[in-house]
This record gives sequence, structure tokens and C-alpha cells, in this order.
Amino acid sequence: MANTTSAKKATRKIARRTAVNKSRRTQMRGAVRTVEEAIKTGDRAAAVKALASAEPALMRAAQRNIIHKNNASRKVSRLTAQIAKLAK
Repeated sequence: MANTTSAKKATRKIARRTAVNKSRRTQMRGAVRTVEEAIKTGDRAAAVKALASAEPALMRAAQRNIIHKNNASRKVSRLTAQIAKLAK
């Protein structure tokens, strides 16, 4: 348990940050999930539309250190490749 005043404040700040990051992570995962579901159903138009909203969500999460920058880029790349396969 924190003893000093500054340590108690740090604990409060960490709790606030955790709540915000958890919300952002959930939102990002939901955006990715909608793209994956559209790919699974084979609906290319819906997948492209969902990717258009998922890509900024992923990059925003990377910018705010919720996930690593390379992780976000990799996810976008893989989703784009899967959508490209649907065109064939």
C-alpha cells in the first residue's frame, strides 16, 4: 500500500489511465472484430467499410501506447490482405 502523498496520487492516476486505456482497447478490438466478421461472411463491401473505421482506431491505439506501433501495422496489413483475397 502506498504511504507517501505522491505515491497515493500516482496510484489514483494509474487507476484513471487504466480505465481509459481499457475502454480504448475494447473499442479497438470491436472495430477489428467487425472487419473479421465481414470477411468471414464474404461481404467485401462491408469489410472495406469496416476497415476504413478500424484502421484509424488501430493507429490511434498505437499512438497512445495501448498497443505497439508494429502490432497495429501488422493487424492492418493482415486485414487488408484478407480483404484482397475476397476480391478474387
